Formats: sequence, structure tokens, C-alpha cells
Amino acid sequence: MGLDQYAAIRLDTKDEEGNWNQEELAYWRKHPHLQGFMESLYLEKGGEGEFNCVDVELDLADIDALEASVKGDELPETGGFFFGDDSSDYYKESDLEFWCQCSQGFSRWANGSLFKLVVVFTCNLKNVCYN
Repeated sequence: MGLDQYAAIRLDTKDEEGNWNQEELAYWRKHPHLQGFMESLYLEKGGEGEFNCVDVELDLADIDALEASVKGDELPETGGFFFGDDSSDYYKESDLEFWCQCSQGFSRWANGSLFKLVVVFTCNLKNVCYN
């Protein structure tokens, strides 16, 4: 049990079974301050209820805000039963690599290489989704 977090690029197309075509960009295991950042975005964008097993769509402004927060060591302090200890220093390099991948993806989309690009972040707090 614990805090597992995922980010993926989701194209605006679905496979034969109706699932979004997407490619995983990043995976984090117990990165509580990133969780706090993403949960704040989720609520700002109108999300309701527990931020667990739901997607939050990230735009370029969100990605840039994440970069600034990571570089400035300003991810919000966040804790929870399943969250573990602060791992911001441990994940700093991979957080910035995630930002770079997203920025490149948005750049390709803006240049017409992709039909529509959506970056999504989701988490699983208890290894069980209650949707």
C-alpha cells in the first residue's frame, strides 16, 4: 500500500476497446509534495472529492508552474498516512525530466505533429481505485 503516481501523454484517440491511447511519461512512488501540487491543481480545475484514481489534465502553464516549484524547492509540504517522507530531493531530477518531456510534447503539438495532446496525472493512494 502506498502512494503511486503516474503521468502520461494521452492522444485524443481511442483504441478498438474504447481506451485512450496513451504513453506513460513518469512514475513516482511516494512523492508527497508532488501529490500536494497536483491535488491543488485538481481542485483549482473543478475536481471534487478525494484525489485518488482520477485524472487531472495538465496544460503548458501547469507544467511550467511545476518546473518553477521544483527548481525553487517550493512544492507544498504534504503528508498523509500512505505518503511516506519528503522525497523531493530524490525525485528532483526526474521531475525536471518529466517537465522537459511535457514541454517537448506541447511544442510538437503546437507545430501540428500531434492531433491533440493531453498530459494527465493520476494517483493511487491505497492500491485500490474506488471509481
